[in-house]
Amino acid sequence: MSYSRDNGRPGASPGDTGKPRRRLKTKPLMILLLILFAGNLLWFIAWLIPNNPGGNEEVASVSGKEITRQEWMAAMEEQHGRETLLELVNLQVMETAAKEYDIKVSDKEVDLELAMMRSARDGSEKTLYSADEERMREKVKAQLILEKVLTKDVVIEEAAIETFYQDNQALYDIPDSYRTRMIVLQSTEEAQGVIEELENGSSFEALARERSIDTATGSLGGDIGYVVPGQSTVDAAIANVVASVETDKWSEPLTMADGRVAVITVTDKAQGQTFTYKDVEGHISRELALEQLPQSVTPEAFWQEFDTEWFYGE
Repeated sequence: MSYSRDNGRPGASPGDTGKPRRRLKTKPLMILLLILFAGNLLWFIAWLIPNNPGGNEEVASVSGKEITRQEWMAAMEEQHGRETLLELVNLQVMETAAKEYDIKVSDKEVDLELAMMRSARDGSEKTLYSADEERMREKVKAQLILEKVLTKDVVIEEAAIETFYQDNQALYDIPDSYRTRMIVLQSTEEAQGVIEELENGSSFEALARERSIDTATGSLGGDIGYVVPGQSTVDAAIANVVASVETDKWSEPLTMADGRVAVITVTDKAQGQTFTYKDVEGHISRELALEQLPQSVTPEAFWQEFDTEWFYGE
């Protein structure tokens, strides 16, 4: 949900079915925030690993020359440390802002945002779910706090909210969606070989990293996010069968439009639901209020107010 905005206004894409509808504006911001998280996740995990007291534990070697944990951690801090710390600081800043401005964010509000993200169906959600579920919920909550603080004094007429809902009601009818991974191969024979390995107990995620010729998804363990049956932004061979694949099982080889062959698995099913006007009234009001803001505002705008200091000292 952290949102990218153009000309001071949130931006997003409509769904891929039915007549064009007005898509809620701020959803793509989450994409930027979560892609950032995916980029520094390795550093974050490594930070949680207990350190050797001396920091000289060997973690790798090349031709007898060792690479120590200290060198490893220093390299990761240099590459990803700033972004990771910025993320953690901003989460804390938003928690402090919520207390200062008496802002409440319910689990139901977070659930709505996540459901809207899953239903985007514009291809951008593929990278969203590489993040840990709980961390993602924290980020969504922090962004909601920011939006509520920014719009707390903006008044939106109820008639405008009702009109938006009536014009865009289909946006709130969320279909079932399926968390999907895929392994892409050159031939059916290779796909059958992968299936045999899966039947013998191999990890789908590990095979995707090792064997998939689609490097973008292979690096994510084959994760392509949540897929809706019939989704036009996913190859038809996958979109047409995803609902029939049993959770934690895998498909037969699927020949895609470009001639490559995929094997998919479904790791989770998100039950579809329909949100009523009462469910989304506050959501719509906030979205319309955000459109009236003259420019984008980030959590850093509150650092001085909450006496924030950090390692990088800027």
